[in-house]
Amino acid sequence: MTYIVNEKCIKCKYTDCVEVCPVDCFYEGENMLVIHPDECIDCGVCEPECPVDAIKPDTEPGLDKWLELNRKHSETWPNITSKKEAPSDADAYKDEQGKFEKHFSSNPGEGD
Repeated sequence: MTYIVNEKCIKCKYTDCVEVCPVDCFYEGENMLVIHPDECIDCGVCEPECPVDAIKPDTEPGLDKWLELNRKHSETWPNITSKKEAPSDADAYKDEQGKFEKHFSSNPGEGD
């Protein structure tokens, strides 16, 4: 098992989860974070830290797409190991549906 970051993170990119991760397995894209599934130790401390409920165990049904997206982008996006300010408009996107189709970017973020 591993944890994954899903669509709810897009355009919100709160980094509370990064701060508690004991193995630094988060990677930063332009407008979301991902978890490297081979680095995640399945401790689960990140899941309750996400204010938009974007982190889920990969054992939940229907998350295959997100597991692959996390795997793919964690190989090319920069590692992030400390908390950053969320985008100024993050709260406006918290409850938006269909964010992947509307807003996903495969561009890397800044990392640490």
